[in-house]
Amino acid sequence: MPFAEGASINKLPMFGGVNYAFWKIRMKIFMESIDMGIWDAVVNGPFIPMQVVKEETIKKPWSEWSESERKKAQYDSLAKNIITFAQNMEEFFRVSQCNSAKEMWEVL
Repeated sequence: MPFAEGASINKLPMFGGVNYAFWKIRMKIFMESIDMGIWDAVVNGPFIPMQVVKEETIKKPWSEWSESERKKAQYDSLAKNIITFAQNMEEFFRVSQCNSAKEMWEVL
């Protein structure tokens, strides 16, 4: 049997406030196994499409995002979802007010 009892390739590694180093490595691998872009959002922060208007760089309106930009921007939401579902209640409340997956990861 390739997995220990209770382990699964599809089950989130849960974090209850102890053994953070072990959990962190497992979460990185879990996110990367779904899509490398998810882990990138944790490391580098959310992707925000930008545009230049009158020589000023501003956030592009959502209605003007390309399909590729929407997919890249979605990675942060996916990462936040994975991180919050892997927390017990106490740890969840520590990160629940964070605005990005990167910020959540830094709080943990």
